[in-house]
Amino acid sequence: MAADASPKAAPPRLNVPPAMAGGLRLDPAVASPARLLLDVPKTPSPSKTTYSDRFIPCRSSSRLHNFALLDRASPGSGDDAPYSRLLRAEIFGPDSPSPAPSSPNTNLFRFKTDHPSPKSPFAAAAATAGQLDCTAGSAESSTPRKPPRKVPKTPHKVLDAPSLQDDFYLNLVDWSSQNMLAVGLGNCVYLWSASNSKVTKLCDLGPRDSVCAVHWTREGSYLAIGTGLGDVQIWDSSRCKRIRNMGGHQTRTGVLAWSSRILSSGSRDKNILQHDIRVPSDYISKFTGHRSEVCGLKWSHDDRELASGGNDNQLLVWNQRSQQPVLRLTEHTAAVKAIAWSPHQQGLLASGGGTADRCIRFWNTVNGNMLNSVDTGSQVCNLAWCKNVNELVSTHGYSQNQIMVWKYPSMSKVATLTGHTLRVLYLAMSPDGQTIVTGAGDETLRFWNIFPSMKTQAPVRDIGLWSFSRSHIR
Repeated sequence: MAADASPKAAPPRLNVPPAMAGGLRLDPAVASPARLLLDVPKTPSPSKTTYSDRFIPCRSSSRLHNFALLDRASPGSGDDAPYSRLLRAEIFGPDSPSPAPSSPNTNLFRFKTDHPSPKSPFAAAAATAGQLDCTAGSAESSTPRKPPRKVPKTPHKVLDAPSLQDDFYLNLVDWSSQNMLAVGLGNCVYLWSASNSKVTKLCDLGPRDSVCAVHWTREGSYLAIGTGLGDVQIWDSSRCKRIRNMGGHQTRTGVLAWSSRILSSGSRDKNILQHDIRVPSDYISKFTGHRSEVCGLKWSHDDRELASGGNDNQLLVWNQRSQQPVLRLTEHTAAVKAIAWSPHQQGLLASGGGTADRCIRFWNTVNGNMLNSVDTGSQVCNLAWCKNVNELVSTHGYSQNQIMVWKYPSMSKVATLTGHTLRVLYLAMSPDGQTIVTGAGDETLRFWNIFPSMKTQAPVRDIGLWSFSRSHIR
């Protein structure tokens, strides 16, 4: 009875398997009031965590289904379905997802993309749109790229141009809107018709003078000629008659540029004169800003701005409201002869530097910022923008004397053409925008078909490039 009244020994508190519990003997402590107080059951404090001898992770927070760990069906899954559910609940927790029926998976750690069910119709729409975008992108990538446009590597024709000077600062070739080519040879100016290959001698300045520049009006009826003595002459090409002679420069006039009404002339005397043939005076205003010879002049297509380049490495931009330049761009490190305004974007100006610079630079004349710069590797002699496509052509000097066609704004090379044996100092474009003519000190004129036709215009009229007589071909 005394033994029955004594308290029973407390069971062992180690967390061990039942099979091992019988092999462990723990001697109970002697019963005492203090011991009995310790054996009174207590509600565990929520702030304390009871630890056992093993760590068993919580499977409910694991995403093992992402690694295909839950996709395996146990053998005989049809007969042992209750057992499988019970086993899954014991191992992975009661909240573990049920496996979806799938094909046997031999790659244990194959990663699977988790696609949560959308909580709103907007999420479902976004997922669908993403799938459509991926499909569209793959369709575009599978579309074959358009092959690059082929540019003939040889000129259509090569004409003799005896006495064509090898002088970087002169501008001796221009092509009119009426399909007439003007060329200054020595002290004479010749006109060549691209329609019938007829050659006409327009004028002879005499032994004491020389031709330094030629430039057609935009209508193509009148030709301006800059002379070695500093004069500017206006000739009527249809009658081969001089209608005006204007002075003002102290030395040779090497560059000319027409706007709709004003003729600008640049000279070795560093000045730019503005001529208006409607008034009797030789010039109406003078622009002074260059510190050396002016060798490049171009009016913008809207007649608002005049760009000038000089042997002082400066590119200046002027307007009619001021006799001081509104922009002074000094990034070039050599003479700036090559200047071209974009016909596709207002305020976009391209310029090219000489031997020590070799770069084509692009400018936003609205704010004066330089947009881009490309090192061509050789002296830039001329620039011209195509009106049919957003491309431009540049001509170069030593050492390759090449002609380069560029795609803008990427400035990727479309073609590189060679054939001249000296610097390609002269460049003009046909009125249809497809053909250019280049001239050099090797005394040749070469015609190249480098640009496509304008897509929106009527079929291009034959300009007679195939009708040269053999006596003019070299």
